[in-house]
Amino acid sequence: MNDFDQVIRNIAVYAIPVLFAISLHEAAHGYVARYFGDDTAEKLGRLTPNPMRHIDLFGTIILPVLLLLSPLNMAFGYAKPVPVDFNRLRNPKKQMGFVAAAGPAANFAMGLGWMLLLVLMINLGVTERFPIEVCRAGVIANAVMCAFNLIPIPPLDGGRIVTSLLPRDLAHKFASIERLGPFIFIGIILLLNTGPFRALVGALVGIVMTLIELPFRPFLS
Repeated sequence: MNDFDQVIRNIAVYAIPVLFAISLHEAAHGYVARYFGDDTAEKLGRLTPNPMRHIDLFGTIILPVLLLLSPLNMAFGYAKPVPVDFNRLRNPKKQMGFVAAAGPAANFAMGLGWMLLLVLMINLGVTERFPIEVCRAGVIANAVMCAFNLIPIPPLDGGRIVTSLLPRDLAHKFASIERLGPFIFIGIILLLNTGPFRALVGALVGIVMTLIELPFRPFLS
């Protein structure tokens, strides 16, 4: 298999896992926000697990392909953010942390789901490589999404979780960083090309991968 064929295969393998990892991550924010009193996403038709309602041309399609083609060889992207009005939550400062955590939690749950499918296929003797690779891609894509979004910098989910835990004055100052969100996101992507930051994110992904695999290890030996 030449390099071009391998690239096409990688895109085919990661397409469905990445699409659902990104889309259900966003939907989870909306569902938890509604639970705590904000129905903005529901009113705008964004409270759905249907990936087609969350696709962003650049973030969901172009960026993941570019990253797979890059030296990073990493499947990552983003969907259109589900609109959340934190002021409509019953306890905005506290509950914004739960809304933010819902995205990474959804990715962790999906990682477990893909891992379960992988274990079932292996133990049922499935030998076809493609579905096995898709399941592995599902675990990896969701582990990356979970770990990346837990980086404690606004506007990432980890930053909003930190904001919800800080004293009010510090929380306002820390949250003000969020207006620089697009530049921060680009900066993080560029930093992934540097050794130390890439090693840090890799360590976070490794921890999430270990936690996902842990319940299934007896079935993989």
